[in-house]
Amino acid sequence: MNFRTNVIPEDIKHVRSITESTKFFYDHEVDVAVSLVEEALKDGEEALYHFLFVEDNNKTIGYTSYGEIPCTKGRYDVYWIVVSDEYRGKGIGKLLLKETENQIIILGGEIAYLETSSQEKYIPTCKFYENLLYHKEAVIKDFYTNDDDKIIYSKRLQKI
Repeated sequence: MNFRTNVIPEDIKHVRSITESTKFFYDHEVDVAVSLVEEALKDGEEALYHFLFVEDNNKTIGYTSYGEIPCTKGRYDVYWIVVSDEYRGKGIGKLLLKETENQIIILGGEIAYLETSSQEKYIPTCKFYENLLYHKEAVIKDFYTNDDDKIIYSKRLQKI
């Protein structure tokens, strides 16, 4: 397994395929994930969004997207962390998030933030974040829609 940070044109289809495979995201959310790749390709080094891809036998099987939060110093949002459904439950998400944290540190990041939904299908996601020492910072009631709260997690990052 290896990681790469450079975005290539094929990542448009990789991100769409990986994100759709999970059955966690609405079509419009998948479109947003793909649009970030398109923006990164267009903007190159000036892109606001960074990517980390994980590959196995030259197949892209997961990714994260992250970026510095505007008007902050050293605070980063992890916008997406997604592993292809056929590879879920094999520890790849953990490796991917740990390496994303390392990449954020290299960029000068001190704290990473993640968010998720309170829907029942995201309970394993919350446990995943908590197992990786992310702390629940806030719950914003009815954020996404009625009875679907936004849960925000954070972690102070440390160089390894």
